[in-house]
Amino acid sequence: MTAAVSAPATRKKTPAVRTFRDALRHPVKGKLFVLAAIAVVLVPVGIALGGGDWPSALHVDISGPLDDVNRWVIDNRDSHPLFLYFLLHLSNTATDAVGGVYDLLHAMGWLGVFALGVLVAWRAAGLGRGGAKVAGTAFGAFALCGLLGMWDTTLLTIALMVVAVLLAALLGVLIGLAAGLSDRVDRALRPVLDTMQVLPAFAYLLPFVLVFGTGTPAALFCTVIYAAPPMARLTALGLRGADPSVLEASTSLGTSPWQRLRTARLPLARRQMLLGLNQTIMMALSMVVIAALVGAGGLGEEVYSALSTVDVGKALTAGIPIVLIAIWLDRTTAAAGDRVGGGAPGNGPLHGRAGWALVGAGVAVAVCARFLIGGAWPEAWTFDISTPVNKAQGWITEHFSSGIPVLGGTEAWSENFTLWILNPLRDGLVWLPWWSVLLIVAALAWLVGSWATALTATLAMSAIGVLGVWTKSLDTLSQVLAALFVTLVLGVFAGVVSARMGRLERWLRPVLDAMQTMPQFVYLIPVVALFGVTRASAIIAAVVYALPAVVRITAQGLREVDPAAMEAARSLGASTRQQLFQVQLPLARPALQLAVNQGVVLVLAVVVVGALVGGGALGYDVVKGLSRGEMGLGMTAGLAIVCLGLVLDRVTQPAARKRP
Repeated sequence: MTAAVSAPATRKKTPAVRTFRDALRHPVKGKLFVLAAIAVVLVPVGIALGGGDWPSALHVDISGPLDDVNRWVIDNRDSHPLFLYFLLHLSNTATDAVGGVYDLLHAMGWLGVFALGVLVAWRAAGLGRGGAKVAGTAFGAFALCGLLGMWDTTLLTIALMVVAVLLAALLGVLIGLAAGLSDRVDRALRPVLDTMQVLPAFAYLLPFVLVFGTGTPAALFCTVIYAAPPMARLTALGLRGADPSVLEASTSLGTSPWQRLRTARLPLARRQMLLGLNQTIMMALSMVVIAALVGAGGLGEEVYSALSTVDVGKALTAGIPIVLIAIWLDRTTAAAGDRVGGGAPGNGPLHGRAGWALVGAGVAVAVCARFLIGGAWPEAWTFDISTPVNKAQGWITEHFSSGIPVLGGTEAWSENFTLWILNPLRDGLVWLPWWSVLLIVAALAWLVGSWATALTATLAMSAIGVLGVWTKSLDTLSQVLAALFVTLVLGVFAGVVSARMGRLERWLRPVLDAMQTMPQFVYLIPVVALFGVTRASAIIAAVVYALPAVVRITAQGLREVDPAAMEAARSLGASTRQQLFQVQLPLARPALQLAVNQGVVLVLAVVVVGALVGGGALGYDVVKGLSRGEMGLGMTAGLAIVCLGLVLDRVTQPAARKRP
């Protein structure tokens, strides 16, 4: 009797049952089993509902109400109390601030501005040999801006940058202080800052144009909002990463929270804050250039007008100063951060206040010299490169667009890429039933994240259909996927080679540095010169823009693989190929996932801007809405871009990054 009772307790599970249970416990395989079960139930239901485009019954038209709001703003901008007593003051203050900085720079004369930029760069990097290199970079940047005949336009861009960076840095520091000192604020702000950093720059323009109209105020305020998150993030990171022993020692001395913040936390976070300032400056410059679409003026407007008429020479003439300003600002702030991170800056006669006094004296002398040599950049010192550049572009088009043996030419590459990759990918996405796209998005987001990630991605994708731009969004998505595939293939390959060949990595470093400092607009110029105005041009520009980040992250991830694991693989006789595919790449998977995520975000940003060179889809609607005043059309496309950015971020963001 006892044996009969105990028999079921000792019954062994069959191998198939054990395999099934083990698979369910696996974090990925278990999800795959659940997804398969859900698909068995939902796919027949979806087929019964029908496929094709998003159902018209689930479409909500918001373009009409948005156009009504735009008309109301235009009609009441000069009479409504909201504008007269609040928004008008903000608008006038923004215009006066930018105008005041521009007038000051203009009054200093070209030699005074020249001396200010060079001497500040030298002082920020240390008044020594190392600082002389940074000062030389500043000297070359300002000299070329003048020689290209873009001096006054450059001053306007710098004036916009000065005001935007000051406001963005102040806003970022305040937000960073709140997040760095309060866990509750940090948890509340983290998803907001995450969302802000994945949104393309185009998405920031439309709301401010709706409120302030086109001009300097809209450009300034959208630049401030776009550039503030890096400063906020890195300020909070620096405050939270402060050495606990230093804070404990400060507390033991009886300091108040304010004294502890001023004397301990902020000094310890100074290097992180300088890095945040560097990133804020780069993002502000990128946005100031794009803001030319809303009448910001400056170098961006020159590039935009030249691209509109496919005048590559004129676009390059304005694009070179943008790159030079970016390099000058990047080198100056990076050198200042390196000095702070390297220890005490020194107490010699050329350091501290004495160094800044020397800079001030040099600038004062240069400003006084304007009364002798004049304030305007000498006309005789300018050179027109647009004509020879256009001739060179015509020669390149004539000899490289077609007729090259075996290779075909740039025109053939563009046509084949569009015909065999872009068009089939777009047609395939459009052919998929709308409900299957939602299921695919939910499944991918759940596999890489959690149910909350899947819910967010699915709701964002559904919002695109509700907005009535389902087909155009899938067109943009096809361009992003095509560009991402090319970016990952080239970027991962280059990252692997760089990680294994130190000499190549050192050679690529300055190239990648320069590429990462260039605003998105600038990448369109050489692409248009080589490939013309086509959809493929936008893809190529996106690939070039996103490539540096993917290469850097991949190389860093491979270099940080545990040396003990590599030594163990070599001791077992693993070949170089086996070490790479069986050890390095699996262990570097978090870095590769991050590379994919960053690649998606950067590619989307340029694909949208690529509407200026034939990209079409959502980006074209945004540009059309901005240029023709059709705010309903533009805002609808802008919201769809925001939703698409959220979807792409969620389906490529590793779950580990979401843990607090």
